[in-house]
Amino acid sequence: MASRPKTIITCALTGSAVAPCQTPYLPITPDQLADEAYRAYKAGAAVVHVHVRKPEDGSSTSDLKIWRETLTKIKEKCNVVICPTTGGGFGMTAEQRIAVVPEFEPEMCSLDVESMNFAVFPLVEKIKEFKYPWEKFVMEASKDFVFKNTFADLEVFSSTMKKHNVKPEVEVYGTNGIANTGFMLRAGQLGLPVHIQYVLGVLGGSMATPYELMHLQTETQRWLGAGNFTWSVIGVGYPAEFHLGAVAMAMGGHVRVGLEDNIYVKHNVLAKSNAELVEKIVKIAELFERELATPDDARQILGLKGGDKVKF
Repeated sequence: MASRPKTIITCALTGSAVAPCQTPYLPITPDQLADEAYRAYKAGAAVVHVHVRKPEDGSSTSDLKIWRETLTKIKEKCNVVICPTTGGGFGMTAEQRIAVVPEFEPEMCSLDVESMNFAVFPLVEKIKEFKYPWEKFVMEASKDFVFKNTFADLEVFSSTMKKHNVKPEVEVYGTNGIANTGFMLRAGQLGLPVHIQYVLGVLGGSMATPYELMHLQTETQRWLGAGNFTWSVIGVGYPAEFHLGAVAMAMGGHVRVGLEDNIYVKHNVLAKSNAELVEKIVKIAELFERELATPDDARQILGLKGGDKVKF
């Protein structure tokens, strides 16, 4: 039997769409994020995906001081690959979203390539009590929100990443994202091999089903050609996070879990940490006899520059 590639587990620590009122276990402060990153790493994550929040109320922020404290503390604790967001949070400008790249020159960062509806407003009816005033406002406002990633934005984002030697993690929510990635490759804005992450289950994007994953992965091969990309999957919500993770492993792909995407470790049982979600997907990997990638394995698989070449 031919050897299979090692599986990279990414852990998305906090995100911007999950609100503190949804779970008391959401990390908010730089210290909490660093602790969660370390626990996820010890559980088997090779990469952590990072957003930052205001410590006083948990709302999203682009404050570079908070970014620096968070990134530095994570790096001090472990060798994990740190992947900051450039998707940002509600109301952020493109300039605020990309500022983390030239300031800190991380090994990799996210790159959302589609303008789309991105909504969480149905949650309002399910939440009995809000912790902070911004939570209900942002959820309701998402009904009329467009996640803006125009070609003008993408040209600035990709050129900034290229200038600072930061590997883009291309976030694809549907077939439009694959087509846009193909254009960016032809325009010289991206280089091969590209790393793609399929984001399935966002209201406004593709559904979180095995069919959607297989369709998108097949279309990516048709557009880009086998061998020209690596890929991972995000299943938003429970049980999609684990079901799609299992399908991805069977297909030879990589997996992302974490409280950004799903707050439950079992049906109606909140995960008390990101590490619990990592531990569950590790068990699934063991059943599939998939060897886990270490952070240094992930650096080699994804062609990253190394943790010694960042500016934090």
